[in-house]
Amino acid sequence: MRISTGQMFQQSTKSILDKQSATNTILAQITSGKKVNTAGDDPVAAIGIDNLKQKNALVDQYSKNVDYATNHLSISESKIGSAETLISSMREQLLRGANGSLSPVERQMVADEMRASLEELVSIANSKDESGNYMFAGNKTNSQPFAFDTNNEIVYSGDSGVRKSVVASGVAIPTNIPGDLAFMNSVNPMGDYGVNYLSSQQGDFAVSSAKITNQATHISDTYTFNFTPNGTGVDLQVLNSGGGTVTTVTNFDATNPVSFNGIEVKLSGTPAAGDSFTMEPMETVSIFDSFSKALALLETPESTNSPQGKSKLAQLLNDIDSGQNQVSTARGIAGNNLKGLESISTNHSEEKIINSSTLSILEDLDYAEAMTEFEKQQLALNAVSSVFSKVGSLSLFDYI
Repeated sequence: MRISTGQMFQQSTKSILDKQSATNTILAQITSGKKVNTAGDDPVAAIGIDNLKQKNALVDQYSKNVDYATNHLSISESKIGSAETLISSMREQLLRGANGSLSPVERQMVADEMRASLEELVSIANSKDESGNYMFAGNKTNSQPFAFDTNNEIVYSGDSGVRKSVVASGVAIPTNIPGDLAFMNSVNPMGDYGVNYLSSQQGDFAVSSAKITNQATHISDTYTFNFTPNGTGVDLQVLNSGGGTVTTVTNFDATNPVSFNGIEVKLSGTPAAGDSFTMEPMETVSIFDSFSKALALLETPESTNSPQGKSKLAQLLNDIDSGQNQVSTARGIAGNNLKGLESISTNHSEEKIINSSTLSILEDLDYAEAMTEFEKQQLALNAVSSVFSKVGSLSLFDYI
């Protein structure tokens, strides 16, 4: 069999180029520290590597969202905790100011202290985050949520919007607590109606509950309760806003509830003849309104130990307790969300470790094995080059 010179050179050149390519591939792997630098190195492993990198990129984004949500909720929880502590202090101030042994000057001092605390509470409710956005404004983060109106009452200008952050696949965690949820819409401890006691009150009584018991027959209105003498006791006459009689109870007994128009009203104590109060629908109470009314009570000329003052104080304390429970509930929501974020963050960390470990198996280079292979390829390249050099220098004239 004869081998032409051209064929010999072609085969030798191809062999050298193959060995150079293999050597360069190993050298590239050693330089990068990766055994898969292109899809051509290992197509199956390359697909797995690409998928794992995409998963890690997604986990990194989720982790950033977790950090964002955690930061905002931590600040919110801290602010609400401060508000909760302040409310407890203000309740103590109210009880101290309601002490009948205080002089008008001393009572006014307590009222001034409570007013400063109320302004501090409003300031907490108007807190901003690190970006200058109002934390308790719902979705209206650029507008101050709480402010005094012309009647010196606190109004809420935010909304009930809850902003969420996607922290895992299919999981979105709220990152804020709306101001109305935290400070405005606490449950009316009396039920569905609120009571206005009149300054003419003489009897020692209070309304303990006023609830809707039958929606089908309920008529929402402002009702007036008049107690009239009957010789041995008092009768009760309930009037609607038009002055019409709704119901009459002879020989009124506070141990028995009064029912009318789908409403049940319970009283405690003993009303006197001539006493009267009004009742109007009220589903929720605001902690700000409760303290504003408490301030008005402390600053009125009549003593808080008057029959009207005692009834107002009992109602205000219940309203404040309900408001404080609402604030505590809001703080609990923030705390539960933080706990959930902590668990999710742990899951992301574990997933990142697993993905990175698998990724390392697929693409990280075994340097000892690579160096051995590199030396083998280099030796083979040198051998092929040497053979080609010797064969290429042969000439027939050397043998003539």
